[in-house]
Amino acid sequence: MKTMKTKSAGSQQPVNPSRRNFLRKAVVGSAGAAVASAAVFPTINVAQAPITMRWQSTWPTKDIFHEYALDYARKVNEMSGGRLKIDVLPAGAVVKPFDLLDAVSKGTLDGGHGVLVYHYGKAPALALWGSGPAFGMDPNMLLAWHKYGGGKELLGEIYKGINMDVVSFPYGPMPTQPFGWFKKPISKVEDMKGLKYRTVGISIDIFTAMGAAVNALPGGEIVPAMDRGLLDAAEFNNASSDKALGFADVSKVCMLQSFHQCSEQFEILFNRKKYESLPPELKAIVATAVEAASADMSWKAIDRYSADYQDLQKNHGVKFYKTPDSILKKQLQIWDTVIAKKAATDPMFKKVLDSQKAFAGRAGRWQADTLVDMKMALGHYFPRAR
Repeated sequence: MKTMKTKSAGSQQPVNPSRRNFLRKAVVGSAGAAVASAAVFPTINVAQAPITMRWQSTWPTKDIFHEYALDYARKVNEMSGGRLKIDVLPAGAVVKPFDLLDAVSKGTLDGGHGVLVYHYGKAPALALWGSGPAFGMDPNMLLAWHKYGGGKELLGEIYKGINMDVVSFPYGPMPTQPFGWFKKPISKVEDMKGLKYRTVGISIDIFTAMGAAVNALPGGEIVPAMDRGLLDAAEFNNASSDKALGFADVSKVCMLQSFHQCSEQFEILFNRKKYESLPPELKAIVATAVEAASADMSWKAIDRYSADYQDLQKNHGVKFYKTPDSILKKQLQIWDTVIAKKAATDPMFKKVLDSQKAFAGRAGRWQADTLVDMKMALGHYFPRAR
């Protein structure tokens, strides 16, 4: 085998030509690969200041809903490794709860956490993401319609039509909301006549048709209004929120089950310009965190609502009653009249209704035929005392 002499630090070593060529190609190849990798995976400057967003929720600090807003922000902050930081303020810190949409659209706030029915005054169709029986869809099914049945595109169309420069992510299926808190049990529709009552969205139309004098108020203002006699009765949402807001201090009667808001979700809002300025990987984190927070919210709700439902009965003297079927059936009849009138004069309202109905006719029937009635199993293991 031939050898070639090379000068080194005081020694000469034989070098295999083929091995030398292999090493040369390997070095050149590695350098090329490194350059290619740098082109595909740009270096991230971890010392770069994080992108910060100032948000506001539409909920008081003590409400579990504000906790849900903080939960979402925490997920984004952690998943982004600190590259995106969302700070969430409670209701009223910057704007009033019902002014959140405008504030986010104008850039006064970078984002927020609320519900779509609060924007009912700007476009009645927005209330269809919360108010009414949703053609028999439960809240999780309504979210399925939103993501896979055309709801997302319709929502974008509505916001564009009212010049709201926002990106919206509905999430977090809410359990059926109570008919409300009253001074005494409601046994028939006529009992609602003349009552000063609080609700929001198209629920206003339902309760007005039942004879109530309706006033829409944000969550934090309801109990003070009841305490001062400005309201005779009110609904908000769930055992945990109602307990935290102090409903048990002004009423001892809560009527469970209603069709006025049985399929509602929360809404995460971003200012569009702020959202579009995010790099693709942070946009992906934002969207993934929405789905993670949606699941987490539904699980936390089961735990917390059930515990507070029990506590309100044991330690606060609250009596819960099932809303009579006669009232529930009346709600459905009133709802049909309300949506028919609105659909006749509002093409977008009709468009959303038609989309929901088409999805519900398929998905709702599938769910009803497929799911077993868990009340049978519950009654088997935990029979009510007679």
